[in-house]
Amino acid sequence: MQQIAYPALIRQGSFINGAWQHTETTFNVVNPANQKLLIRVAAAGAAEAEEAVLAAASAFSGWAARPAAERADLLQRWYQLVIQHQGDLARLLTLEQGKPLTEAKGEIAYGASYIQWFAEEAKRLYGDTIPAPSADKRVIVQRQPVGVVTAITPWNFPNAMIARKAAAALAAGCTFVVKPAHQTPLSALALAELAHQAGIPSGVFNVVVGTDAKAIGDVLTRHPKVAKFSFTGSTAVGKQLIKQCAEGVKRVTMELGGNAPFIVFDDADLDAAVQGLLASKFRNAGQTCVCANRILVQRRVAQAFTDKLAIAITQLKVGDGLTGNSQIGPLIDSNAVEKVAQLQQQALSSGATLLLGGKTDEAGSQFYQPTLLTDIRPDMEIARQEIFGPVVALQTFDSEQQAIALANDTEYGLAAYFYSRDIGRGFRVAQALQFGMVGINDGIISNAAAPFGGVKQSGYGREGSHYGLDDYTDLKYLCLGGL
Repeated sequence: MQQIAYPALIRQGSFINGAWQHTETTFNVVNPANQKLLIRVAAAGAAEAEEAVLAAASAFSGWAARPAAERADLLQRWYQLVIQHQGDLARLLTLEQGKPLTEAKGEIAYGASYIQWFAEEAKRLYGDTIPAPSADKRVIVQRQPVGVVTAITPWNFPNAMIARKAAAALAAGCTFVVKPAHQTPLSALALAELAHQAGIPSGVFNVVVGTDAKAIGDVLTRHPKVAKFSFTGSTAVGKQLIKQCAEGVKRVTMELGGNAPFIVFDDADLDAAVQGLLASKFRNAGQTCVCANRILVQRRVAQAFTDKLAIAITQLKVGDGLTGNSQIGPLIDSNAVEKVAQLQQQALSSGATLLLGGKTDEAGSQFYQPTLLTDIRPDMEIARQEIFGPVVALQTFDSEQQAIALANDTEYGLAAYFYSRDIGRGFRVAQALQFGMVGINDGIISNAAAPFGGVKQSGYGREGSHYGLDDYTDLKYLCLGGL
C-alpha cells in the first residue's frame, strides 16, 4: 500500500452520509497475486446499510431539486479527479484485484468515461409535449428521478461497475448506495473519497463495505425507502435478489451471467480474428462477463485458425500485475482456480484435446496458464458454463445455420462475437443471434456511448448510452385542462 502516492485514497471503512465510519469488526483485503495481506477494513452490516439508505433518502429531495447543470458540473469535477489520480487508482485496483496494471489503468479510464458521459446526459433529460385530444388541453410528459438507488457490484471490475451505475443515478437526480464485493472494497472507497472532494453532497453517494452479503443485501433490496436496485453478478444470485425486490415492487436492473459465443467463419480475416479473440478471451485473465466463452470455428479454417491462435497464446506473459510485462494476472481466489481446473478436467475426460497450458503457472498458485482445448462438444460442461478463466475451448461447425444454432443454444444472452468479411452474412448473423450485444469483427465492444446489457437469463436493463438514464427515471404525465 506504500506504493500509493496519494494516501487519502486508502480508506478502511464505509462512507455514509459524507463521513467515514468504522466498526470494531474488520475483514482482510489480500493481494491475489501473492495472498499477502494488504489492509484490514472495517466490516459494516445491516445497521450501517440501513443508515446509508436513510442518508440517501434524506439527501434525495435536495439533490433531485438541483438544476441539471449543477449536477453535471459536480459529476465533471468527479471525472476530472478520477483522471487526475488514474495512476494511483489503477495501482490500488491491481493490488486488490490482480489484473495487469495496464489493464487497470484502462479500467479507470473506462469507468471515468461513464462519469463524463452522464455528466453531459444530465442536461439532456428531455420530456415530450404530445398533441392533446382537444384545443383546451395540453399533454406534457416529464422524466423524474426514481429516488434512492442501491447496487451490489462484483470484484472483476471494482471501479467501472460502480462508476457506470452511480454516474447514471446521480445524473438523473437519484441518490446512491453501493455494496462492493468484499474482495475489492478499496477501489469503491477511493471513488467515494474523490466524489467527496468533488463536492457531491453528503448522502448522495454512499459505500457500504462488509462480508455479510446476505444481511446487507436484504436491506438494499427490501428497505421501503429504496426505489431501484441494480446488480451485476451471477444469474443464480440475481434471481434471489429479484425475488427480494419483488416484495416492494422495486425497479430492478440486472446484468447477469454470460456464455458468449465467438464465431469465426471461413471468410474471416483469421489474423484479425485471433487478435480479437485474445482481447476478448484473455482480458482480466478471462474473468469478464462478456468474455468469449465458446469459440466456434468453421471447419474449413479450423486448423489454420488454431495454429495461428496457438502461436499467439504462447506469447502471452503471465505474472504479477504490477510487473511491466504482465498480460495475464491471477484469478481472484483459490475457488476460481479450482473451478477452471475442474471444467477443464471434465472436458478432457469427455474427449477434449489439450494443446497448450492446462495447469497453474509457476508465477503463483492463483495464476492459471493460458490454455487451449480443442475437440470441444456443445454438451460438455465447459461449453455450458462460464469458464471465468484463461481457457480457450474450441469447437467446429460446418454451416452458417449450424453456427447460429450453436451460438443460441444457451439460456444466456449477454454478448456474442463473430468474424466475417461477407456484408450480407454480417447482417444475417447479427440479426439471428439472441444476445443483447454483438461484436462484428471486434473483440472489445463496451463503451459509454453504447447500451450495455443482455437478454434471456443474462438480465434486463441497459447501462451507458442515452438509454442509460431510462431505468433511473419515472415518466410523469401532466394533463393541463381549461386552457
